[in-house]
Amino acid sequence: MQHVKIPQDRIGVLIGEGGETMREIESRAEVRLDIDSESGAVKVESVGDPVTALKGPDIVKAIGRGFAPEDALALLEDELMLFDVIDIGEVARNKKDLKRIKGRLIGENGRTRELMEELSGASVAIYGSTFGMIGDPEQVEAAREAAEMIIEGAPHGSVYSFLERKHNEMKQRGMDYHQFTG
Repeated sequence: MQHVKIPQDRIGVLIGEGGETMREIESRAEVRLDIDSESGAVKVESVGDPVTALKGPDIVKAIGRGFAPEDALALLEDELMLFDVIDIGEVARNKKDLKRIKGRLIGENGRTRELMEELSGASVAIYGSTFGMIGDPEQVEAAREAAEMIIEGAPHGSVYSFLERKHNEMKQRGMDYHQFTG
């Protein structure tokens, strides 16, 4: 059994309308969720395949970090899918700096966040003082690197160029991998 704590305002999202989301997570991840809506504490207990159940806590954490339940459930699509988080609060000097960094990660009208998702292939969520990513290892690495560049103050143009280069490399590798030899 694992214990996960999520923010109060994400408990409703985790449970879903009439408990629908919670039941879907329980059946697909083969876990039982015991949610304390007062404290935000969630017990995740394996009830089926232990390997599948290993993704249960990450699904709960991802929802707690701002991901939509369908994005969090993508962790079950492939055993290579990862959930990773950067704590922006650790690098921000103060609240004003945190707000500035979050603004840079989101971009004007959400454009930077959107481009990060589009070009890295990873799902991205910015919530509270965290930047979360869901994808395969290569996608998460590209999104993490881009986010770290922005956090360190790199110009957005440089970050976009980096992401386009990574996107083309991943696309090329995908084509090489699936090349027809007949």
